[in-house]
Amino acid sequence: MVFRGTWAVGAGLLTPDQLRSSAWRRVRHDVYAHVDQERTHRLYARGTALVMPPGAAFGGRTAADLWGVRGLVGPDDPVEVLLPPGTRWSPAPGVRVRAADLSGDVVRQGPWLRWTDRVRTAVDLARSGAPDPDEVVVLLDRLVHAGMVDLGDVRRAVAALPRCRGSRQAREVVGWADGLAQSPQETRLRLVLQRAGLSSVAQHVVLHRGVFVARVDFAWPEHRLAVEYDGLWHRDPQQFVADRRRLNALLAAGWRVVFVTAADLHRPAGMLVRVHSALAS
Repeated sequence: MVFRGTWAVGAGLLTPDQLRSSAWRRVRHDVYAHVDQERTHRLYARGTALVMPPGAAFGGRTAADLWGVRGLVGPDDPVEVLLPPGTRWSPAPGVRVRAADLSGDVVRQGPWLRWTDRVRTAVDLARSGAPDPDEVVVLLDRLVHAGMVDLGDVRRAVAALPRCRGSRQAREVVGWADGLAQSPQETRLRLVLQRAGLSSVAQHVVLHRGVFVARVDFAWPEHRLAVEYDGLWHRDPQQFVADRRRLNALLAAGWRVVFVTAADLHRPAGMLVRVHSALAS
């Protein structure tokens, strides 16, 4: 729960000295929360909702966080607010604002909380003008994989965009997204493979004599070749044992596996040679 300090004092619930005590955390100017509340981006968004102008709404990564996509923003990241055209507001630090037409694209929760709908959120992020468009593809894959939005709906909305800021980037990145990756690094690996002409089947289910063996990141079933991203979480002792059992099952089913690390993605030439060689053999 967040509340206006002036309201709490005026209602006689707290004295000014109590409000300034260590029991309460200042979230925004005149907005407070109990110190035991977890310090999250959503807490700061709820605090901002109490002071932002009527008709404003949360957008971008803040909206995605409110839709339940975790890990995109933290408590120290700016809360993203969209203002109807002509609205003026000079927020305190910690809030990023921009003007936007919000007609028909906003959902509401309670009297204060407003944010862009699922498709509008994804389209705005696709148009975001990031320095590296590949990172926008990573972001779209995360939104789709998290179940926040359907990729087909996003593609249709982007196709309907008029020429506007970010529309060209949006059309490019939705063409590269597929929503299947289970991690950002898998998206980055897929992009490297595709741009090298190595089109694969993502999240392929391997069966052996009709029995499930494994789901692999990328596969060329006709070659019985899999490419897997090997992340740090695989270093966990229990996960390591499970991975070895899984690898042995794939080998027993006649499959070969090329493992890719973060270092390979930074310098992919050697990894691409290994994949090409495996496909040729």
